[in-house]
Amino acid sequence: MKKQLEKTQVMRILDQAGVPYRSYSYVDSGVVSGLAVAEVLGQDPDQVFKTLVTVGHTGEHYVFTIPVSCELDLKKAAESVGEKSIHMIKSKELLPLTGYVHGGCSPIGMKKQFVTVVDETATLYDAICFSAGRIGYQVQMSVEDLGRIVPIRFADITCM
Repeated sequence: MKKQLEKTQVMRILDQAGVPYRSYSYVDSGVVSGLAVAEVLGQDPDQVFKTLVTVGHTGEHYVFTIPVSCELDLKKAAESVGEKSIHMIKSKELLPLTGYVHGGCSPIGMKKQFVTVVDETATLYDAICFSAGRIGYQVQMSVEDLGRIVPIRFADITCM
């Protein structure tokens, strides 16, 4: 008998909206890095995305979703949202701001809707994988469907 995967808030949001997705769990694997998650799930690291939260020069917060195989280019990211500069928020600020912990941050279901930019490479794939809002859980869905749930824009925001 296959064990039923525990539903996260992200999965419940997707279910309620009628958006198709696949869910994955790596809870018992002990992996923490995005590249290791992609490997454990048997996914292409260019299709597995991480969600990063930043703060701009103006004090506004921004969400960037990029492949785990890449790094966020802060200059390109700032340009994409019209900021002079941005920097990553401190880990201790993540939970009160978004409702998520480091390693379990998803672009879906944050406490507040922030401007969300997805790296343009996401458009190359039928589906991308990203955190389901809890460490050890991922969802895979089309970028078009992600855009139905969260207002997103695309930009070149990574450096290798």
